[in-house]
Amino acid sequence: MSISDLFKFKSPEIRALHLTWIAFFISFYVWFNMAPLATSILRSADWLTSDDLRLFAIANVALTIPARIIVGMALDRFGPRRVFSILMVLMAIPALVFAFGTSKEQMLIARLVLSSIGASFVVGIHMVALWFKPKNIGFAEGLYAGWGNFGSAAAAMTLPTIALTLFGGDNGWRYAIATSAVVMAAYGVFYWFAITDGPSADTHRKPRKANALEVSSWGDLALLIVFTIPLVGVLSILVWRVQNMGYLDGLTALYLYLAIAATVIYQIVQILRVNLPLLRQGVPEDDRYPFKSVVALNVTYFANFGAELAVVSMLPMFFEMTWGLGAAAAGAIAASFAFVNLFARPMGGLVSDRFGNRRFVMLAYMFGIAIGFLLMGLLDSDWPLFVAIVFTIFCSFFVQGAEGATFGILPSIKRRLTGQISGMAGAYGNVGAVVYLFVFTFVTPSQFFFIIAAGAFVSWLVCLSWLKEPEGGFGDEYCVSSVDQAIAQEAEIRRQTQDQLGLVFSESQTLELSEKGAGLQLVARFNNIEDVQRALDRLQQQNAPVRPG
Repeated sequence: MSISDLFKFKSPEIRALHLTWIAFFISFYVWFNMAPLATSILRSADWLTSDDLRLFAIANVALTIPARIIVGMALDRFGPRRVFSILMVLMAIPALVFAFGTSKEQMLIARLVLSSIGASFVVGIHMVALWFKPKNIGFAEGLYAGWGNFGSAAAAMTLPTIALTLFGGDNGWRYAIATSAVVMAAYGVFYWFAITDGPSADTHRKPRKANALEVSSWGDLALLIVFTIPLVGVLSILVWRVQNMGYLDGLTALYLYLAIAATVIYQIVQILRVNLPLLRQGVPEDDRYPFKSVVALNVTYFANFGAELAVVSMLPMFFEMTWGLGAAAAGAIAASFAFVNLFARPMGGLVSDRFGNRRFVMLAYMFGIAIGFLLMGLLDSDWPLFVAIVFTIFCSFFVQGAEGATFGILPSIKRRLTGQISGMAGAYGNVGAVVYLFVFTFVTPSQFFFIIAAGAFVSWLVCLSWLKEPEGGFGDEYCVSSVDQAIAQEAEIRRQTQDQLGLVFSESQTLELSEKGAGLQLVARFNNIEDVQRALDRLQQQNAPVRPG
């Protein structure tokens, strides 16, 4: 796949790529629609403080973590078209509540719920993986993520103008945010009708169980449990922060800590329920996959995307305070970190496709991140501003490229589990953001950059030890195991059976054949008893045994 292919709009996969990155772009635009309007919000709502907005900023990434896990499971069960459309429509509601909020608590809760829109990232990752072959997946995923991720920068550049020029007045910011929410909901409806889950009906492969990620060995099961705990456990940082700012009393905070603990325990129970029977039965050799590679990519996304979200939040202030710049100039320079997304992330995926060794590319990018943040940690007012900008762009190039390389590998690890694997890795990016933003409250900017550099180096070591080159990562088709084939065959038999039942129960308004416990459940709804009797007569005519009651 080349850059010129992006203009072949008649190609179904190219059209799907453009439709999906635009959906992600709009989602990110809405997700980060608060920061560029912060000063307008403070002037209009004098009952808010800058500390409140900093709390809102942490809340803005908090629920993305569990949302990405839930959405990952929903993806594997329902497919990305439905999930993306519904997510965009539903998340417009908290965006509107925040836009017209009249209390701190109302706006905090709205921002917390809205943070779930960050899960849109993994939805698009899964959709693109359904449309593109392994040999082209790196560039396609990188372009999707890079151009979509630019929505945050677009919000920073356009929302103040929309608020001041198009609407104006003290409430201009409210209408600007509300407009972005309405556009997102409208595109969500459009997306439902404009795309399908891959080029054919059998492209989307469902896992055996969507309640938890399947693993291949007892050691992998232990690793999955260990790496599941931080996904929800990290929310305790937000609870602690909210409590210290006076939003919560001690008793309420205790209840929230217990709820977080209960959620973690529930997730572990689900993991055991899904995997214990599979492991006792034995996983076929051709269906095994290296879960350590998933762990390695979780850690890399913690270190690259987590660093990006955290650095974007503090970089304008860093330039403003270190070189005495005005807010506008500092913001424009800091925006260079996000602008690099447009080409660096697609390039990371493209290099992963072309180099012939995805693991080496991942290692190279993570090492570059460590060097980049190490250089940024050395910066102070004695350094020329030009050099600081060069270091920032250099660092951003490796950060964004590493993100593209990460999702150049993930879809090839285990095809039918792509949604859950992507959801877990994506969630670790937000875990990294929460942890890094929390650490930033206790250290100087230079120390902060050194800490991120150390995190990138640790990630490099984990990748060096655990990341494996994905099997079939450059092929024309994804690897399909005997279990995948059995699942597909079972789905086809179920579809044929439901079609046959539809002929028998032709009067039924709805007919659904689904799993229920250890068996199957047939649900049929009729308008009246006469329709039921006609269906029973048809069964008798076909010599089908019918038991009364």
